[in-house]
Amino acid sequence: MYRDLHEFIADLERQQQLARITSPLSPVLEISEVIDRVCKGPADRNRALLFESVAGQDLPVAANLFGSERRMALALGVTRLDELGERLGQLLDFRLPQGLGGMLGRGQDLLSAMRAIGLGPSKVRSGPVQEIIEKDTARLASLPVLTCWPEDGGPFITLPQVITRDPETGARNVGMYRLQVLDDRRVLMHWQRHKGGAEHERLARQQARPTIPAAIVLGGDPAAMWCASAPLPPNIDEYLLAGWIRGKPVEFVDCQTIPLEVPAQAEIVIEGYVDPNTHLPEGPFGDHTGYYTPVESFPVFNVTAITRRREAIYPATLVGIPPMEDAWMGKATERLFLPLMRLFLPEIVDVNMPAEGVFHNLVLVSIRKRYPGHARKVIHGLWGLGLLMLAKAIVVFDEWVDVHNLSQSAWQALGNVDWSRDAVISDGPVDQLDHASYRPLYGGKIGIDATAKLPEDGYARSWPKPVAMTPEIKARIDELWETFGL
Repeated sequence: MYRDLHEFIADLERQQQLARITSPLSPVLEISEVIDRVCKGPADRNRALLFESVAGQDLPVAANLFGSERRMALALGVTRLDELGERLGQLLDFRLPQGLGGMLGRGQDLLSAMRAIGLGPSKVRSGPVQEIIEKDTARLASLPVLTCWPEDGGPFITLPQVITRDPETGARNVGMYRLQVLDDRRVLMHWQRHKGGAEHERLARQQARPTIPAAIVLGGDPAAMWCASAPLPPNIDEYLLAGWIRGKPVEFVDCQTIPLEVPAQAEIVIEGYVDPNTHLPEGPFGDHTGYYTPVESFPVFNVTAITRRREAIYPATLVGIPPMEDAWMGKATERLFLPLMRLFLPEIVDVNMPAEGVFHNLVLVSIRKRYPGHARKVIHGLWGLGLLMLAKAIVVFDEWVDVHNLSQSAWQALGNVDWSRDAVISDGPVDQLDHASYRPLYGGKIGIDATAKLPEDGYARSWPKPVAMTPEIKARIDELWETFGL
């Protein structure tokens, strides 16, 4: 695993996964246009980008770091993203291991996980992120914050790790929220209603606390950067997940002006506090839905210090019409959390949340169907699992369907459904960014049973078999295939 962002970027360059952009470019729209073209261009030209000459700025900008399956896997120390789920699945396998070798293997897995997570943060006295410390002289204008799209309300920090602590329990939360820069000492904290930071704000208001200490972390080892986006259950520290992924705890150093700890190997930290009682208009912002989200009020974060490395790199991501980098960040989440879905719904074979569904708009799931109404059970079960409550459409298939093959999935979904009987329409929570719902945060969603129907489902006809060639003929033609010149 990588110690910091510099090591990750160096390895990307060794593996020909990095492009250095030396032409002077403005952080206002110009860098975004380059990122967007690379994200949407040919896969063999998709690279991480290091903008070395940013107009009016001293720091370089790194972007599209996680913008392919290969780079996302490298960031998390695996060769395939499915390895994440396989590793977690082994830890969550509660079956008794068979034989001494199995018991020793399971014990070693658990011991390694416990060592990686540790009993708490790995504290150090100092770290590279505090090589330069600015308090009264701290200015957000010293950072190359991007203005991403023409109608954005201003420049936005887009790849942060926002650290807060629960005002009641002290449990740390790490979230990835967009942050609109208002001036040199203030940003707007766009934590949505369903997120941990927003809950901390609610608790602080309830307790009449005037401020919430918060730290905006930029960079660090790539596992820690990604973990800020992971939808973990409340009061589970995202940096514990990062420690398990990277095989050792994340190193922390005390902040200079607030009672929080931050990753010592980060690039930049913006220290400050959130005023839970002061909200200002935030937005518009060209978001991952592919649309501008409208202006809403969010709390103000006031800067007390900026610390950074001497040779700091400013990390950024661009969201917009898919496909974008966040599709691969979301895919890593999907593959990691598949074993947790199976823990509660063991009939699940596989899940796909395609980029076209921008995470929460479409969930394709295959199951081992065993009884009537089984697909509906899975639909409602998924709506009850954490942030899957925001899923707008869930389509359930038989186990043989490859949910990652969108052509096969569409064929099955469109051909296997009687729309008057096989669709479940429900009202419930929806993503705060969902512009289609007629009310904020609450709207309609659909579950579709695209499985083969049983007589017990009320299907009185004989369900047909899919067309398929016999294995013997397939093997015969396999033997002859090279002779055909095809």
